[in-house]
Amino acid sequence: MTSQPVAAREHVRQEMVADPRVVAAIVSAVHEQVPVYAALDDSRLPEVRAIAAWGLERLLHLWVTDGALEPSDLRRFRGIAAARAADGRPVQAVLRAYRVAATVLTDEIAARAPRLAAADAFALARMLLTALDTLSEEMTTAYAATDEDLAADRDRALRLLLDDLIAGRHASVGALSDRSARLGVQLPDPYCLLVAEPVGAERPDMALDAAAGLLDALAVPGDEVASTATVRGSRAVLLLPGAAAARAGTVLGARSWRGCAITGESLDRVAVAHRLAADALDTAPAHAHRPGRVLTDADAHVLALLGGHPAAAPDQVARLVLGPLTEPGQRHLMEALTAYIDAGSANAAARVLHLHAQSLRYRLRRIHALTSRDPRDPWQRLTLDIARTIRP
Repeated sequence: MTSQPVAAREHVRQEMVADPRVVAAIVSAVHEQVPVYAALDDSRLPEVRAIAAWGLERLLHLWVTDGALEPSDLRRFRGIAAARAADGRPVQAVLRAYRVAATVLTDEIAARAPRLAAADAFALARMLLTALDTLSEEMTTAYAATDEDLAADRDRALRLLLDDLIAGRHASVGALSDRSARLGVQLPDPYCLLVAEPVGAERPDMALDAAAGLLDALAVPGDEVASTATVRGSRAVLLLPGAAAARAGTVLGARSWRGCAITGESLDRVAVAHRLAADALDTAPAHAHRPGRVLTDADAHVLALLGGHPAAAPDQVARLVLGPLTEPGQRHLMEALTAYIDAGSANAAARVLHLHAQSLRYRLRRIHALTSRDPRDPWQRLTLDIARTIRP
């Protein structure tokens, strides 16, 4: 190779590496053309951009030098494949993303073609075909090996799956279903995501066996769906069948723990459910916690609203808290609740509504039965007050 072609390629390489629009074009094309990547949330895109920038630099270097992928490159590709196996992104989609990136790279170089000769184009084609063939073999092998390791250790595989769900690393419900199928498990749907912690001033890191013990205590006998637990700092995080939420308060109370159980989010929004529960535990006042009771979706959404970062529209929050009280046939109960909150006592509310005090108290008991919220409890009265205030 003469020095002139090398100089031309090197000039193109420097220009492309220095131009952030090239990496942006690669990421945009992958995001648009590969369905699995189109479903990635914003938290995952920086990783895609970082890999694209590294891949661009390496491939352009190989083109300039007529080189080949080095052992360090192969190790990195194997690591990427292992990570994709762990987060459930199909290897076929990953490899397609690299092919799309190679097409963009070719187009970007073609846009600078006046500086290049035919030999440069042939060298580019040879380099890309060789590199794609090599990385496909390396990544497929690493992906399969990681997949087998995860399947062999079912408990660890389920824990890693929950870790990825919490972190929002799953690209789609389809990818989640594929990963569950490879593990031979069925995730609970509907589910309960329970975030729990011991009551007390000290917050040491949670031991995994403590979370596992809580998982065993909350197991639903005969249920074939896969429950799993992991830890986040001082808290246990459990993915359980939706029916387990009813027992969570009793089980946690027996251990002097407190928690928040989210049941209203879909499987592709486990990360949202975890954030709601964790924020609720961070911000709930002490009197919001009662023995035998855990915070719920409604509590978490009210706390998010009070904190100035609502995770749902006001009418949805109101429906979560008030439940059946929003139905037209329960208007008399809404009137009783409003009078009780405004008047401050059952006797005063009864006088406002021209009812016997016992009739008013009966309606308060019905409100408690329908909403699982006792208007006489300070925290639950506050949530009911907020809900009836923001209700359309």
